[in-house]
Amino acid sequence: MFTALFGSVEQGIIYAIMALGVYLTFRVLDFPDLTVDGSFVTGAGTAAMMIVLGYNPLLATLVATVAGFIAGCMTGILHTKGKINPLLAGILMMIALYSINLRIMGLSSDTGVTRPNIPLLNSETIFSTFGNFWSGLGIDSVISNALKSMGLATVPTTWGILALMIVVTFIIKLIVDWFLKTEVGLAIRATGDNKRMIRSFSANTDSLVILGLGISNGMVALSGALIAQYTKFADVGLGIGMIVVGLASVIIGEAIFGTKSIVRVTFAVIAGAIIYRMIYALALRVKWLDSGDMKLITAFIVILALVIPQIVNKYKVWRNKK
Repeated sequence: MFTALFGSVEQGIIYAIMALGVYLTFRVLDFPDLTVDGSFVTGAGTAAMMIVLGYNPLLATLVATVAGFIAGCMTGILHTKGKINPLLAGILMMIALYSINLRIMGLSSDTGVTRPNIPLLNSETIFSTFGNFWSGLGIDSVISNALKSMGLATVPTTWGILALMIVVTFIIKLIVDWFLKTEVGLAIRATGDNKRMIRSFSANTDSLVILGLGISNGMVALSGALIAQYTKFADVGLGIGMIVVGLASVIIGEAIFGTKSIVRVTFAVIAGAIIYRMIYALALRVKWLDSGDMKLITAFIVILALVIPQIVNKYKVWRNKK
């Protein structure tokens, strides 16, 4: 049980970067961006392809982030310059990215044709590189002995990935907090609240939407690149339903921790992603559920996250009237 929950926390922190990207589009820009399902795979496929070809994992991750940024900007261009409905623009880009991702992953093969997946079992990744450094510090043995003394006999072999991702995710959180308080960030927030008003101040809302979508999908692609290196596998179907996972993280976090400030809500999104993965891990331990029920579990979690706050609010109103 402890190992399963530990793994879900590790993955939850990585997925939290994707959830922060979803928060930027759905909450800040008020843009229903379905590009996420495609840009997540773009990040995973780009990073995996470059790692297999022998490039540095860090460079591969950065290039994957840029690829996601470009994909998000293209969605913004379709909407702002092509005057396409935002929902349809995201769907069109998601569909286009499916073929593009096949082409990207095909570059890792000798033939250069499309390829649906890339294994990274024997490849050097960010996590394996950092793991070698972490193991030399001898911190794992200290933590393991402390946990065993507490009666937790089954413990993970390394805490390096968790430590690395906590640092990376919270650095990204701090950058997002800072960016949303800058002049450009405030303009993006105002664009999501009221485009007509921000235009009256001579702001270029088209550029702000394109930039916001680019940053969002860059973060999503970064999460995809890290997940591919974490699981040692990149697949073209990796991003299916990812937008729902991101929304679930945002909704769960906001319902539990509130949205009183930017600093608080970004923390809530990160916590929501971790809680979602923990709920999912616990659900899979139910005997009559398996990995094939993942989408059903996700839908059920989102429904609960949406319905329960409404029930609680109605109860509070009823109690106040009484």
